[in-house]
Amino acid sequence: MKIDERIEAFSAIVENALKKYITVNGYGLEDAMKYSLLSGGKRLRPVIVVETYKLFSNDQSIERALPFACALEMIHTYSLIHDDLPSMDNDDYRRGRLTNHKVFGEANALLAGDALLTYAFSVLASNELVSAQSIRLATKTLADCSGFAGMAGGQMIDINTHVSSYEELEQMHALKTGALIKCATLLGYFAYCDTPDEKVVEDLTKFSLNLGIAFQIRDDILDKIADEEVLGKPVGSDEKNQKKTSLSFMSIDEAQSKVDALTNEAIEIISKYSKDGECVLAELAKYLVNRKK
Repeated sequence: MKIDERIEAFSAIVENALKKYITVNGYGLEDAMKYSLLSGGKRLRPVIVVETYKLFSNDQSIERALPFACALEMIHTYSLIHDDLPSMDNDDYRRGRLTNHKVFGEANALLAGDALLTYAFSVLASNELVSAQSIRLATKTLADCSGFAGMAGGQMIDINTHVSSYEELEQMHALKTGALIKCATLLGYFAYCDTPDEKVVEDLTKFSLNLGIAFQIRDDILDKIADEEVLGKPVGSDEKNQKKTSLSFMSIDEAQSKVDALTNEAIEIISKYSKDGECVLAELAKYLVNRKK
């Protein structure tokens, strides 16, 4: 199965699992939560959780990893809802649809993000197929990677710091984007193993940060050159908001070369764990280099 077909097939599995989690009465808040959580998207982070689990495990079932994958997708979705708010990026569209606050209002969008953030930890802790130690490791990792030392810290840099060099920008990308991808690989590994090998954790971290930075640089390129209809949101929003991007410090060709170099190193790191010569995470990395949206 080709990697894009694999992503599409797995997205449907994640979508169904997420629907089952958002079934309780949330006093109307569940409508705003569902609007963004079930709006589609590539589901890359859940894919990475599951494919990391399968890379190390002989068990091709994904049930052990699926709650961790869904929890991470809730964290990712909450971050997108808050990113789109007028006080942050002030975007009107995401994935071709009106952003959450444009449909439900700013206060309800804020609450929907808060609810998804907290519910993610309930979902993670509800995983009855893994050990208590695996849940402990996963909980700490999810909190660290999404909090002030990870994604939220990267967002803080994004909105409050005048980025004056590519090195500063890369640090922001490592936190804002790379941290959740790192979280995805580690959650998949902890679904398999509750006594982690330090060398494996080190390799997964390096793979993830390379992939996260490459992903963000590719995003910067797409914000400049993509077809708006394909991308699903306005192009040029970074320039409109006077935000520094990779293209503030290098040309499009140089940026793509950087993406290629980071991706090749990531592929080399992760491929050594393949048991049969096929590594879905390596194929995923290649796919992200040339994505159009």
